[in-house]
Amino acid sequence: MKSKSRYFGQDTHDSSRPQEVWSEQDTINQLDEGPTGDVSLEAVDEYAYPDYRGKACMDENGFVFSIGEEFTPGPSACPCLCTDEGPMCSKPECPRVHPRCARVDTSQCCPTCKEKKNYCEFRGRVYGTLEEFKVSSCEKCRCEPSGEVLCSVSACPQTECVDPEYEADQCCPICKTGPNCYADTSVIPAGREVKIDDCTICYCTYEEGTWQIERQATCSKNECQHS
Repeated sequence: MKSKSRYFGQDTHDSSRPQEVWSEQDTINQLDEGPTGDVSLEAVDEYAYPDYRGKACMDENGFVFSIGEEFTPGPSACPCLCTDEGPMCSKPECPRVHPRCARVDTSQCCPTCKEKKNYCEFRGRVYGTLEEFKVSSCEKCRCEPSGEVLCSVSACPQTECVDPEYEADQCCPICKTGPNCYADTSVIPAGREVKIDDCTICYCTYEEGTWQIERQATCSKNECQHS
């Protein structure tokens, strides 16, 4: 097989001086012999495999940072400080990821929530965001956008009696015996005078359907009637 040649050191128009012939095969033979005396093997290795230990730091993309310089080794890494002993990295105080987070992004130093649940789980049931529901006759709840369930207990009005009773399907107690109050230890109806004994008459004030009295009746003593 005939090899191609290149000529160096002499103008091709000048035939009075000998020409140096360098073939491709000669090039291959010299490469097989290794580096020449002018280029050391150590220099070739240092160029091919740079060692920055104790001198600098390198990130994942090959960028070099000097001692004392802050840098980020990679997209998902936390900031580091380049030191003589290598990168000194520390994770910062990251915000807490919400427990209802459905998809967490860990591509950065601090994880972040990319998608939250659009529903709430409460006592074995699932409710949509902003959905309101009752868990009892007195307790009403709502599914918040944060994924939490907030509940509130109904405020019951003051009863017009001193002996209210609770019904199974009612949140607030009701007065089955109508407005009344205490007269000593007895319960008397409101709106009329009640003779407690021969000398005492008590009265519960009741006006326009609203209980206007305290828990105790107003009592007065008259002349006792003896039989």
